Amino acid sequence: MENVLGSLDMTFWKLLAAGLAIGLGAIGPGIGVGLAGLGGTQAIGRNPDASGTILTNMILAIAFAEAIAIYALVIALILLFVV
Repeated sequence: MENVLGSLDMTFWKLLAAGLAIGLGAIGPGIGVGLAGLGGTQAIGRNPDASGTILTNMILAIAFAEAIAIYALVIALILLFVV
């Protein structure tokens, strides 16, 4: 019986690594953006007068969370085209 992992070529491993990098790298930021949106909308619902400040801070938190997903995308692209 031949070794199954040894018979797979390098393209398969590159695609698998890139898919796992972006797939797993987007889970955390996705949850973070959802929680930031949840907290922001709840805070605005409780105190509508402070909606400008809350919205600004919520958008800033979402931008930081999305930066992590962009890093995961960059790693996936490096795995696809450089390695």
